[in-house]
Amino acid sequence: MASRPVSDRPRAAIVIPTPSERLVQRPVEPSRVTITGGIWGARQALNATESLRSNIDSLENDGALDNLRLAAGETGFNYREPVFMDAAVHKTLDAVVWEWSRTGDPELVAWIDKVVDILERAQLEDGYLNSFVQYLHPEARYANLRHSHEIYCGAILMSAAVAAERTGLPSAGRLMGVARKFADHVVAEFLDARPEIDGHEGAEFSFIEFYRHTGEQKYLDLASQFLLGRGTGRVDPNGRRRYFQDHETVFDATTEVGHAVRAMYLETGVLDLYFERGDERLLAASIVRWEDMLATKTYLTGGLGSRHAEEAFGDAWELPSDRAYAETCASYAAILWNWRLLMATGQARFAEFIERSLYNVIAASTSLDGRHFFYVNPLQRRADHFESDDAGRRHTWFECPCCPPNITRLLSSLSGYVVTTTPDTLFLHQLIPATVDVDVDGRFAVRVETEYPWSGAVSIAIDQAPSGLRTIAIRQPSWAPTGIVTVDGGPIEASIDDSGYLSVTAEWQAGQNLVVDFELTTRVLVADERIDALRGTVAFQRGPLVYCFEDVDQPDGVDVADLRIPSGGAVRVRHEPSFPIIGSTVILEVDAEHVTPEEREGSPYFDIATRTVSRGTPVVATAVPYFLWDNRDGRGMRVWLPSIQDS
Repeated sequence: MASRPVSDRPRAAIVIPTPSERLVQRPVEPSRVTITGGIWGARQALNATESLRSNIDSLENDGALDNLRLAAGETGFNYREPVFMDAAVHKTLDAVVWEWSRTGDPELVAWIDKVVDILERAQLEDGYLNSFVQYLHPEARYANLRHSHEIYCGAILMSAAVAAERTGLPSAGRLMGVARKFADHVVAEFLDARPEIDGHEGAEFSFIEFYRHTGEQKYLDLASQFLLGRGTGRVDPNGRRRYFQDHETVFDATTEVGHAVRAMYLETGVLDLYFERGDERLLAASIVRWEDMLATKTYLTGGLGSRHAEEAFGDAWELPSDRAYAETCASYAAILWNWRLLMATGQARFAEFIERSLYNVIAASTSLDGRHFFYVNPLQRRADHFESDDAGRRHTWFECPCCPPNITRLLSSLSGYVVTTTPDTLFLHQLIPATVDVDVDGRFAVRVETEYPWSGAVSIAIDQAPSGLRTIAIRQPSWAPTGIVTVDGGPIEASIDDSGYLSVTAEWQAGQNLVVDFELTTRVLVADERIDALRGTVAFQRGPLVYCFEDVDQPDGVDVADLRIPSGGAVRVRHEPSFPIIGSTVILEVDAEHVTPEEREGSPYFDIATRTVSRGTPVVATAVPYFLWDNRDGRGMRVWLPSIQDS
């Protein structure tokens, strides 16, 4: 279904901090930006027709909706664990609301109405709502809050309800009724009354957004109580305090530890509390942790979390490719955090972190058919990989069904992460084909046309502009030389400010065209020597895209495990118009050597004096964008390959 005109839609920004000097850039509601093409236009379309429908089917097939039906008093179903299955329903509700706001599809409204009917019947009179406790353990309400996810699950429903009212969903009032009843119950139960905190962060920023939407102080006060109480032993005083980010307060912690998704949700709440309360220590401490995470705990793809055990951050520099967890949800949550850091500081580095996460982890997390998803995103897979009855392929759903609905809710609302504004400036953070119609002290309507990330040229056509001077600020990628800037075909001077934006100020007129051309060079990257797992290896990146080598693309008889990259070897860029499944893409042809390992009997460890070193057979290795991997077969893949230094 075609998108509705902008004028027909109410204001509905994803997150709306209370206006103050702390809000350096203002968010723009997704309805003011329409993604019109490119990778993300295709992904939004696929999300609507395949991914979201697949999620909805899975909620029925895997029992998540039946759990709530049981809590509502229906019979004939078996309860399906784990304890947090309600969260999958609420996340999908959020995704469907945003997708409806994008397309106006009436079938989505009908599905929401069906789910709201179940929720209304399942919710208890005092507002409590959690199918696991209500159906299986009614005597244990909040008895095991560090593991039960009771507040976390309901808070996601609160986010969906806020989105429904902001987008003008026909049944928003009913959904908000359920959400507000739950929120008021939690406030009555915990605010200044109980010290416990839900073990899974995420409720905090939902309560803050509820405060912003309703104006009721109690929701902000409860979020503050949860956030500032963390680090004082209120979650798991005698247990895994680092896992729960309960070992140090949000003012004192200097590095990210524990469960990676929860840590990112915690940071999101910290920024929201900063916006509303103005404690500069919150922002400063969060940035300290961000800088440490970027320097010591982030994968080249932007993935976060190096340990399968507890889905956690590892030590500094602990970034193994094959054991990378890099959970999709961690990148989703990191985008929420970085979006708030961007609004709080105006610094382009946070928008670039979002870009890296989008083009690599998020884009790779979903198959090209739109119906299969990665939970973990390794940077290497051996051809014979097999673990816990799982060959490491994408799945339609998971026992812990957190990632698929987070992907769909992000893609449904992705237009809200493209631009921001100030009273005199339109900021373009993501170089995506789009129409933009926003208020910059007057109506500013532009069309962004680009083939990015395949090409570095970005054209901004002015359809309507306010009178007087206005600035268009385009994020200058850190990996690119200063872009060449022209207006109506003539070169002009453009400045790059300290925040990382290439800015052009003019009295814009309808019909003008601003073009910035960034050079998309292919970079051969090495890792910091302290990352033990990557010592002596190289990887390839072009623009924001990390590349990988898959067995399926190499010459016959050549496995990626046996490839070596000689220093000084040539790298050629080839535009491929008919790549399998996706169509047009850019691949890299890399001069490499195929080294056949020396066969030895017995132990694989031997005296260095007996080692023979010989150069391999020259081959041309093919690399494809990492987000395309695992769409054609289940064989080997590597991002990082050993390098050979000329003697």
